[in-house]
Amino acid sequence: MKPYLLSTLKALGLLGAIERKIELSSQELAARLGISQQTASRYLLELDQDHLIMRELGIKKQLISITPQGRDALEAEFLSYQQLFTLSSQVVFNGRIVSGLGEGKYYTAHPGYQRQFEEKLGFTPYPGTLNVEIPALDRNKLRLLGSGGIPIEEFRTDNRTFGSVLCFKATINGVKAAIVLPKRSHYTAVLECISPYHLKEKLSLKDGDSVEVVVSLTT
Repeated sequence: MKPYLLSTLKALGLLGAIERKIELSSQELAARLGISQQTASRYLLELDQDHLIMRELGIKKQLISITPQGRDALEAEFLSYQQLFTLSSQVVFNGRIVSGLGEGKYYTAHPGYQRQFEEKLGFTPYPGTLNVEIPALDRNKLRLLGSGGIPIEEFRTDNRTFGSVLCFKATINGVKAAIVLPKRSHYTAVLECISPYHLKEKLSLKDGDSVEVVVSLTT
């Protein structure tokens, strides 16, 4: 998000627009931000077009509220600052078990991946992945993973190329594991987890059960 839009969104949030509709004129917003009224009007228009706020016409002023997308943007900023000042070495996700497509078993059992998992994670994963769906607000925490992670490099066979991924050491309800993310993108609704154990059996889990995934930011 453009920095000036984030600053405007913060200002609206501090005025209470996260929880309710607030009455605000572009002139009042301009005075609060130290910018011209014309610029303030443009910022509000951009936020509206990006679906970060909703605007309605009031009697004398606009009625403005922050949308769920806008709230997510502020939540992501908050988490970034929280990570900056607490210097936490872990990120905690809470989610629920969901069924996958069965592809995880094929990939985790491939020798090209297994050799790297053993070398870099210290274990050979049980064939398959445990899929944990995380709620929308928790997905913002994925940004805290930054550009770190343990790289699992791509490799080629006679028939195809297997892509690179990033792994982060983790625990699932306290049991040793790792999460696997696409190298080019950290944004996902489902965490794919690998472990030396058959996690569903070891933890007596079934689809729909809640779990805690604690991800280490250190390698």
